[in-house]
Amino acid sequence: MINNISAIRQLILSYIEIDDSEWQYCTTLFNIEQIKKRNFLLEQGKVCRNVSYVVSGLLRIYFVDYNGEEKTFHFSLENTFATDYESFLKGIPCNFSIQAMEDTIVITITLEKLQNFYKNVRYGEKLGRLVAEDYFFIVNDKIKAIYTQSPMERYQVMNAKFPKILQRVPQRYIASYLNISSVHLSRLKNSATEDEM
Repeated sequence: MINNISAIRQLILSYIEIDDSEWQYCTTLFNIEQIKKRNFLLEQGKVCRNVSYVVSGLLRIYFVDYNGEEKTFHFSLENTFATDYESFLKGIPCNFSIQAMEDTIVITITLEKLQNFYKNVRYGEKLGRLVAEDYFFIVNDKIKAIYTQSPMERYQVMNAKFPKILQRVPQRYIASYLNISSVHLSRLKNSATEDEM
């Protein structure tokens, strides 16, 4: 368990300075959860109670649209966060479901404990701001991509952002993430393979 919790320390250090005594305090704030493949970390319509950091595994963040179709919004791989930020902060029903694509281990923190982190760690509030900015950029980039990039450009960006995602996630979820059909995705994959030859 200690090794799993220490996995998040390097990520925190990539944002802010944190000394050993602060880190010891941080370890009291985190919990570890194991999510089996296909099980849910969060279901649409419930209140999101945690921010989760992926130690190992892969999460799919998606919503169900007005036609009842699942739309994949994002993937959270190792060393990234997963949450429905609005639901988490406001205590309102969430818009997204978060499902494990593989057996996944996450480190979680509740809103109350996160507020304590901000209060008791020197640069805690700075970390919160920087992570929130990163979350904003994820949302902003996703929206821009749909309106300004071709399907092939979105496909290439996805492969750069999520290495080996094609081997880890069913094709229908990849197609949904790219906002294209599975048939179109097959054409893109074939075209990309031909370009590499």
